[in-house]
Amino acid sequence: MFAMFKKINARERVVGWYSTGPKIKQCDIDIHQLFHKYHPTPVYVIIDAHPADLGIPTKAYVSVEQVHEDGTQTLNFQHIPSEIGALEAEEVGVEHLLRDIKDTSISTLATQVSSKMLSLRSLVTHLQDLREYLELVIAKKLPLNQKILAQMQDMFNCLPNLLDENLVRSFYVKTNDSMLVIYLSALVRSVIALHNLINNKIINRDAERKADEKLSGVKSTTTKTGEKNGDKDKTTENKDKDATAKKKKKKKKK
Repeated sequence: MFAMFKKINARERVVGWYSTGPKIKQCDIDIHQLFHKYHPTPVYVIIDAHPADLGIPTKAYVSVEQVHEDGTQTLNFQHIPSEIGALEAEEVGVEHLLRDIKDTSISTLATQVSSKMLSLRSLVTHLQDLREYLELVIAKKLPLNQKILAQMQDMFNCLPNLLDENLVRSFYVKTNDSMLVIYLSALVRSVIALHNLINNKIINRDAERKADEKLSGVKSTTTKTGEKNGDKDKTTENKDKDATAKKKKKKKKK
């Protein structure tokens, strides 16, 4: 199978394997050792087919040798950061696909609000993970990691000082300005929608009036043609009667 893969995808390399987990199993380390034949440091990825939380439903691991106190060595999985990317051709194809299936009934404001809600939910889940980690560190169930603490400190340093009155006032002004723009845009949108509705009704009314006028014109022409045909029939009947009367008079004279 690997030879067939190399024949078709010669430029691609096998860097690991994946499973739908959703958690690490005991037999995974044995399967992971088989992939050392194809790559010196293979990657094991768990893909959650039914994600319950927000975010990327993947987790990546590499095998690390762990030495115990009695001198024995075992292989364990160590989590590594991962991200999902795509080639330029794949990104263009996905953009065209999303453009075709875009729902025109949903406004851009609604999509922006939904994306903000999803990002806030993701932020809440990440903060809960940080809280659980700190609680486990305090309970001495997990070792202290200086990199995680440094990143948390940088995150707290980026937070604004809400005790400053000038900063709070500027936040209020910015929020009011943005809400005013949203309110005005909603008003303009509703007015334009009503204007389009009125124009549509006027166009439909004119079209119905023209259709009624055409129908009435057709009816009048049909009645006129019927009257003309009736007059012609009467004149022909009168002529026939006159001809028969003349013939009878000639016979009597004879």
